[in-house]
Amino acid sequence: MPFDVAGTALVATGRTEEEYAAALTATRERIAFYASTPAYRPVLELHGWGGLQEELHRMSLRGRWQEMGRLVDDDVLDAFALHGEPRAVGRAVRERFGGLCTRVSVSLSHDADDTLALDVLAAVRE
Repeated sequence: MPFDVAGTALVATGRTEEEYAAALTATRERIAFYASTPAYRPVLELHGWGGLQEELHRMSLRGRWQEMGRLVDDDVLDAFALHGEPRAVGRAVRERFGGLCTRVSVSLSHDADDTLALDVLAAVRE
C-alpha cells in the first residue's frame, strides 16, 4: 500500500534585512530550546555536539532562554534549519526534502508574516 512521507522544514526567512535578522534569532532560539531537551542528545551527539546539549540544558533550568540561542552557531543552524531569502529557501527545501518526502510543511518563527510561507512554498514548486 503506498503511503506519504511528511517532513517539516524549519525555516528562517524575511523580505527585509530586519525581518531576516529577527527570523534567524528566533530560529536559533527555537533550535536551542529543542536541543536543551535530553531526548535530543543522541541527535546532537551524532554531529559531535553532545556538550552543547548539556550546556543548553543547564541554561534552560535557569530560565536563560534568549541567551541559549546565542550558543547555536552557524553549523548547528545549517544542520537543522534552512535560511535565506524566500525563493532561495524554497529551492533549499526542494533540495533537502525532494526524493525523501512526499509532503513538506514549512515552519517559520511564530511572529513571521504568514504569507512568507506561501512565498517559500511557491518557490518549492518552481
